[in-house]
Amino acid sequence: MIHPLATRSHGTAAALSLAFLALAPANQALAAQPAGHASGMGGSAEGLFVAEIVLLLLVGRGLGEIFQRYGQPAIMGQLIGGILLGPSLFGWLWPDAQHLIFSPDPAQKSMIDAVSQLGILLLLLLTGMETDLRLVRRVGAACFSISITGVVLPFACGFALAQVLPDTLLPEPSERIVAGLFLGTALSISSVKIVAMVVREMNFMRRNLGQVIVSSAIIEDTIGWLVIAVTFGIATNGSLQVLPLFLTVAEVALFMVFSFTIGRRLVFTLIRWSNDSFRSEYAVISVILIIMGVMALITNLIGVHTVLGAFVAGILVGESPILSDHIEGQLRGVITALFMPVFFGMAGLSADLTVLVDPTLALLTLALVLIASIGKFSGAFLGGRLAGMSLKESTAVGSAMNARGSTEVIVASIGLSMNILSHNLFTMIVTMAVITTLAMPPMLRWALGRLPVGDAEKQRVDRELLDERGFVSKLERLLLLVDDSPVGKFTAYLAGLVGGGSGMPTTLLHLEGGELPGPARDKGPERASKQVKRGAAKSARAVSKAEDTPVDKVHLTARTELAATTETIAAEARKGYGLLLVGLDNALTDKGTFSATLNDITGGFDGPLCLVLNGPKADGKMPMLRAGATILVPVNGTEVARRAADFALALARPHRARVKVLYVSQARKGGRPGSVSHRREEAVLKDVADLADRYGVAVETAIRTRATPDKAIAREAAKGAAMVVMGVTQRPGEELFFGDTATAVLAAIACPVVLLASDRVRRTEAAAEEAAAEVGA
Repeated sequence: MIHPLATRSHGTAAALSLAFLALAPANQALAAQPAGHASGMGGSAEGLFVAEIVLLLLVGRGLGEIFQRYGQPAIMGQLIGGILLGPSLFGWLWPDAQHLIFSPDPAQKSMIDAVSQLGILLLLLLTGMETDLRLVRRVGAACFSISITGVVLPFACGFALAQVLPDTLLPEPSERIVAGLFLGTALSISSVKIVAMVVREMNFMRRNLGQVIVSSAIIEDTIGWLVIAVTFGIATNGSLQVLPLFLTVAEVALFMVFSFTIGRRLVFTLIRWSNDSFRSEYAVISVILIIMGVMALITNLIGVHTVLGAFVAGILVGESPILSDHIEGQLRGVITALFMPVFFGMAGLSADLTVLVDPTLALLTLALVLIASIGKFSGAFLGGRLAGMSLKESTAVGSAMNARGSTEVIVASIGLSMNILSHNLFTMIVTMAVITTLAMPPMLRWALGRLPVGDAEKQRVDRELLDERGFVSKLERLLLLVDDSPVGKFTAYLAGLVGGGSGMPTTLLHLEGGELPGPARDKGPERASKQVKRGAAKSARAVSKAEDTPVDKVHLTARTELAATTETIAAEARKGYGLLLVGLDNALTDKGTFSATLNDITGGFDGPLCLVLNGPKADGKMPMLRAGATILVPVNGTEVARRAADFALALARPHRARVKVLYVSQARKGGRPGSVSHRREEAVLKDVADLADRYGVAVETAIRTRATPDKAIAREAAKGAAMVVMGVTQRPGEELFFGDTATAVLAAIACPVVLLASDRVRRTEAAAEEAAAEVGA
């Protein structure tokens, strides 16, 4: 039997062979061109450029796929693919073809170099977007101890090594200080992407140690790019001068302060504005690229490398509250599919492993690998021990931090482009990066596999796994439509409770009431906004106290609408909202159906709905939540019922209210103990109880039999429930209908009822006719 991986490997090798065969006729045609024609404006230059891109993508992605299937980083396959296409193999076996495709002509080489340099910026943008500073704050002091010792010790080793290297390895032997800064930085930085990949693969991302490892890599990465920025300034000045160095450090510090204060707010505003204002495709991605370019230009103007601006731009973009996974995925897709293979392939092309045939260079490379590995492992291990970690934990940290990969290759490429590193020294650094990176995953897997999980940590991990299945925790943005009625104000307050726990951006559309005088109408949005902010502040305080983490303020945008129609809601919904909350007076007709206004409004929103229904008390006020109040949540084991329970718990936490979970059994006498139905009922209630424990909310569970669901819910609500939260499913059709149970409950209950509805199911006339035809057939 042939192993599937072997089959895939042979398939990739065959694809690579076919690529070379396919390009052979083009190579012959290009060889027939007059000398220098490839660099002209004719078709040959463009043809060579396309051939270079195709080869780098095909070989890099092909080898990356093989490496990933064997548990290694895909970028190592892309880097090694570039090495194989360079003088190390392709140029050694067939030098004429290699020189023809990857022409040394400056004009031709500048075309592919431009794509590679843009790839550096985009790769740093992506690295910044994946940098979670909240994780660093949550982990605490341990990661700082590991980062400091993990950077200082290998940096000192690299700097000292540069002072004793042979002159032949340095383009300018008189500039050993600058070369030492580059070499020290290359040896001291860990690759966040590779570290996170292995930690995530081992299911350690939620473990305490996994978070410490990733946080330490984030800090090291940030320190490294700051050092590179300053080193670039020194290299630009030609020598180490105190005043220019001081000015460079001061300008970098000022840039960082501006970026993480005014810049953060400006970036968020620009992303939100482009998302909400533009209707053309990928407008947000264009704005993100512009932000990256502007910040890269700023760092270039202050005399440091553009990579720092791109990295900081990525951090700010990643922290934007409305950056959806969809937009981030689109940006990551183009970077991963095109620019990363080209950049790492070009880095590999610059390396020439044939120079290692020289015994002296081979021994120096071996020494570089040993110094880099021992220095990095010892520094991180020492930092772990100083932070109070055990021997096994410190060993795992030291193993993880020894992966350099993409970060080191970028640093070395910058040094090579600035003529600080020679091609031979660049080859040695790339070789060291490949060896240490390929050794890291098996070492870390072995080290992490020896670490058991404690009870307290297991409970925390279980709680966070619940969050992954949660509904409220995955919401990114709320759309709120209310009027100036008591139910509208109550709905605005509930929206604040839901969004305030995570600083969720909220858009408030205030429906103007025609019967109110002008001044009263003008104050409507202000009153609704005040209710949102009031609920958000209460929720934020509760979350901050429970989880000991600061919560950002809700970003609230409020405006008045003269009339809300399907078209206006649909236009707003295109901006990307996870939930529409509606609180309007007279939303129900005398017959118990939904009003035409509500039907028209919700017809423009295809996502989940939250409808707050039933009017105020006799005094005209809505009953407010308070400590000890009861929120009733009927459940039946469906996903919409679980969403409703999650939503109710989010409302209850800020007020320390109680949640009563009611399961109405469909069996006449309920499931017998030990029966399948009984186990299912218990599993559903236990799931909600675990979710309540995550929120820190008191919960009571009950199972009711011998009654229809609507009557059982009405009886429980009559016992003093302050609110009922029900998960309902929208039925197909143009009008709102959630089933007979929801209709009966709304007619029988006097307290506020919150219906949390699933995504809208549309059934057009064509679809109805098609369904009828299928039935007839």
